[in-house]
Amino acid sequence: MRPLVVDIDGTITDEDRAVDPRVFSVLREWPAPVVIATGKAFPYPVGLCEFVGLPTRAIAENGGVVCTDGQVAIEGDREGAQAVLHAYVEAGYDPGWGEADLANRWRETEVIVRRESPLAPLEQLADEQGLEVVDTGFAYHVKPPDIDKGQGVAVAAERLGIDPGEFVAIGDSVNDVDTFAVVGDSYAVANADDRARAAADTVCESAYAEGFLEAIVAIETGATNGDNER
Repeated sequence: MRPLVVDIDGTITDEDRAVDPRVFSVLREWPAPVVIATGKAFPYPVGLCEFVGLPTRAIAENGGVVCTDGQVAIEGDREGAQAVLHAYVEAGYDPGWGEADLANRWRETEVIVRRESPLAPLEQLADEQGLEVVDTGFAYHVKPPDIDKGQGVAVAAERLGIDPGEFVAIGDSVNDVDTFAVVGDSYAVANADDRARAAADTVCESAYAEGFLEAIVAIETGATNGDNER
């Protein structure tokens, strides 16, 4: 069975970002390496691996942090991203996470802002720092333009001694497009955004975690029709 790269939000969750418990046994019992690749802060995929019972193989913060079997690589521009967030708040805009800001508290390489907050000033401030803003459908991520999940997959694959083309990826968002570009096969769940759907080799009929489970069945049986639809 081929190794997997699996997104979290929108892929193994429901629309409210609650992880579907049916995916736990699938991931834990998969007979090849599983890499969790997410835009979430580093502790989230680590915690997921811990509680599912997986080796800690995680790509976090859109490729800014890569952890495989005890090795951690941190890339990105945390200082620049923090400067953008500070300037955004100083300009009178609310990032939207409340005083505790649990969304950014543990981030190593980027910051995020709620999608309900104004985008244009955030993009302008990010550009001044040489950074970009990526809308993942869940938040605006302020990150370096030269760091992405696909690069994280390449790093993880090298450490695991696996060619990136051996991996199958399952995702739902624009930040999964770079992952889809480096792996051998890719599946977008039905709720995926337009760019992810266009980049995927196969688009599932089902959404969210149900789509993930559909993709798993297809991977197990080798089913594909090659026309970007199932």
